[in-house]
Amino acid sequence: MVDITVLRLGHRIGRDSRITTHCGLVARSFGASKIIITGDREDNTIESLKKTSSRWGGDFTVEYIKNWKKAIKPYIDTSVIVHLTMYGLNLPTVIDKIKDSIKLKGSMLIVIGSQKVPGEMYDLADFNVAVGNSPHSEVSALALTLDRIFSGKQLEKEFSGANIRVIPQAKGKSTIIPED
Repeated sequence: MVDITVLRLGHRIGRDSRITTHCGLVARSFGASKIIITGDREDNTIESLKKTSSRWGGDFTVEYIKNWKKAIKPYIDTSVIVHLTMYGLNLPTVIDKIKDSIKLKGSMLIVIGSQKVPGEMYDLADFNVAVGNSPHSEVSALALTLDRIFSGKQLEKEFSGANIRVIPQAKGKSTIIPED
């Protein structure tokens, strides 16, 4: 699988905790290897995502970097940068170009906003991408984009080191805790 990092721009304490957490959960379960949160540092959100990764397995990491420009700098020349925004080109029209670019660079940075995204981000991105050109959730945009990148294969992924697993079933809920 391709190495994908998600960059959450401008997290705000008291306003974005739930959405940022959901972005991290989607990033992890849909195939990204890391989320970087910028803006206000909110330890509860960071620790919640780390705890989920620890309990449910996988190699997903969570990092905080206050300044988004410092966070994006290492990715500018090494990764395909995809900025999810309702102002971008619609996902179905650019997905093949994105996949071709990933084959060349080998890694990808997906940028999702919180507060108003700085205009400079639109220029730094290799692709400004929308899942529809009207207001939408960054959580849904991230899920749809990752699903298209992986063509649904990420949904078959087994997470190594899980302390808890779901047993899929038609009705009811069942989990197991694997033995060491």
